[in-house]
Amino acid sequence: MVNVDDIIIAREKMKGVIHTTPLDYSKTFSLLAHNEVYLKLENLQKTGSFKARGSYNKLISLTEEELQKGVVAASAGNHAQGVAYSSQMLGVNCTIVMPKGAPLSKILATKQYGAEVILEGATFDDALSFALELKEQRAATFIHAFDDEAIIAGQGTAGLEILDQLPDVEAVICPVGGGGLIAGVAMAIKEKNPHIAVYGVQTVACPSMKQSLIEKSPVIVDSTPTMADGIAVKKPGQKTFEITQKYVDDVYCVDEMEIARTMLMLLERNKLLVEGSGACSLSSLLYEKVKLKEKKVVAVLSGGNVDMNFISRIIERGLVESGRFAAFNITLKDKPGELQKVLSSLTDLEANIQSVNLHHMGKNIYPGYAQLEISVETKNNEHIDILYKVLKEKNYSVEMTDFQP
Repeated sequence: MVNVDDIIIAREKMKGVIHTTPLDYSKTFSLLAHNEVYLKLENLQKTGSFKARGSYNKLISLTEEELQKGVVAASAGNHAQGVAYSSQMLGVNCTIVMPKGAPLSKILATKQYGAEVILEGATFDDALSFALELKEQRAATFIHAFDDEAIIAGQGTAGLEILDQLPDVEAVICPVGGGGLIAGVAMAIKEKNPHIAVYGVQTVACPSMKQSLIEKSPVIVDSTPTMADGIAVKKPGQKTFEITQKYVDDVYCVDEMEIARTMLMLLERNKLLVEGSGACSLSSLLYEKVKLKEKKVVAVLSGGNVDMNFISRIIERGLVESGRFAAFNITLKDKPGELQKVLSSLTDLEANIQSVNLHHMGKNIYPGYAQLEISVETKNNEHIDILYKVLKEKNYSVEMTDFQP
C-alpha cells in the first residue's frame, strides 16, 4: 500500500522535471468566500495539469526492461498529455489511445510530446478496451489514470508543496474524479498534520466518489454531460476509494452554473484560464458547499487545458449565468421609428446592444407587427429585471429567451 514516504521519495525524484507550482493568495476570492483563500496553480504545471506528477512518478518506477517495451494509456484529456510528456522526458516509446471524438487540440498536444496517437472507438470505454488489447499485443505497460500506487504518490507531491508553502493551512480542497489527486494530497497532508481538513469536490453530473462513500464501496453512477469533463469518472478506483475513505473529511458537489461562473471569475479577476474540473474546488467555496469561515484555505486548481473552441462558449455561459448577458423577443408595430424607440429604451438604461434581428414575417407575426430578437450586455440580474420591467411598462410584448452555448 502506498504511504507518505513514497510521496516524499517521489518529490525528490521529480525535482527539475516537474514544476513546484505557485500558491497564490487571492484577496478577491478571500472577500467573496469569507476565508483566506489561496490558489494552488496546477493549471501552470507541465502539460497544463497535475497529471504530469503521477505519470512521471509511475514511469520512473518501471524497470529498464519495462521501459524498453514502451507504455500504453487511454485518455481523451490531461492523462494523455501527462503520460506523453513523461515518456518524452525518459525516452520511452508511448502510445495513447483516444476516442475518435477527442478534441483536435488535445490530439495535437499529445503528439507534440512525441506520443503515437491512435484514434479508436466513439467513447472513452472503447478507447480503453483497445488500449488494453494493444498492451497485451505489444507486451507494454499500461499506465492507469488514477488507480495506481505510483500515480497516487506522484499526485500527492502537490500536498507536500502546499504544506511547505503554507504551513498553517487549515483546509485543502481538491477536485475529485477517479480519486488519484485527492488520495495523494489527503494522505500527504493528513500524515503530516491530521488536524488539517481535506475536502473533495465533484459535479452533480457525476458524483461517483460521493456516492461510493455513502455506499461504502466503489460504485458506478449515471453521468450527464458536464463542462468538468476531466472529473466525469463514473466509478472511482479501489485504491483511491480506500485512501479517500480513510483521510478525506467529506466530498461535496457543485453544479454547471456554479462551475461556469467560477471559470469566468478566475479568468476575469485573476487572469487565470482554468478548466471546469479545476474550477470546482474554488466553486465549492464561493457557493458555500464547504462550510468554512475565516479559515486559511487552499483550493487546488487542477488544470487549465480548455479546448480553444470551447473557451468562448464557457465565457458566454458564465456571462449568462452571472446576469451579464440577456436576450429578448419583443413584438412591436411595423412602422418607421419603432425599432429606434426600443433601442433607445435599452441604451438609456446602459444596456450594450450585442445583436439585432428584425423579422417582418413569420408564423406568430400578425399583419402590421414585427418580431425583434435582441441580445444585450448587462451588469447583473437586477439590471436585466429593470430592462424587462421598463419594456413592459412601455406596452411592448416581451419574452426573455433562453441562451444555449
